[in-house]
Amino acid sequence: MINKYLLLCFFLLSMVSCTSNDAEIPLSDNLLIGSWVNPIYDGETTTFKRASALPDKDYGISFKLNGVLVERSSGWCGTPPLSFFDYTGQWQLEDSLILISQEHLYPNNYAWRIISLTKTELVVKRELTEQEIDYRDLMDLFDDLYELKVNFTCNNASNWTYTAYGSKACGGPQGYIAYPKELEAAFLQKVNAYTEAERAYNLKWEIISTCDVPREPIGIECLNGYPVLKY
Repeated sequence: MINKYLLLCFFLLSMVSCTSNDAEIPLSDNLLIGSWVNPIYDGETTTFKRASALPDKDYGISFKLNGVLVERSSGWCGTPPLSFFDYTGQWQLEDSLILISQEHLYPNNYAWRIISLTKTELVVKRELTEQEIDYRDLMDLFDDLYELKVNFTCNNASNWTYTAYGSKACGGPQGYIAYPKELEAAFLQKVNAYTEAERAYNLKWEIISTCDVPREPIGIECLNGYPVLKY
């Protein structure tokens, strides 16, 4: 009878010990859950350290169980004195890829590839998402049309003209661009290619823009060899 009593006490003690240890284990077996601070940038990788909470006056990012992400940042400017704000978003994990979506960023979807992850350290590498790849392709098209005219010096404004380019998500062009008349056929072809590509990009990624209409220039003048639109 005594042996049975001792066995029962040992069993109950074991249960209490297990409960005590479990209390120290995070609510999720996903080590990513929690706050990460003190980013150290080394080439293409960034190393974070785990913290109990986000810092008041420094960068940090927090991954929550419900898929909500909180980023504490001073924004893009970074001019002292810095003011830090919380930006929320969504995150999900696909294998070793962290997919992040935030409304205040553009492009508003980006991804981090997990290089290593322990209880105390997170090392990630920025990886281009499909949207960012599409955006780079779009910018390559714009560079193509810009490079076409860059070697032409503006000495006589009568040799230059302008055209609308691009497609705002709300409709209408992004703006106007000057080009030499002798390049008209080739230049307009590239402008049309860029405009159609931007229209397709806006539809694919549901881009939002303002609906104001850019003012059309009234002419061109040459300043220091460059064409300047007159309004």
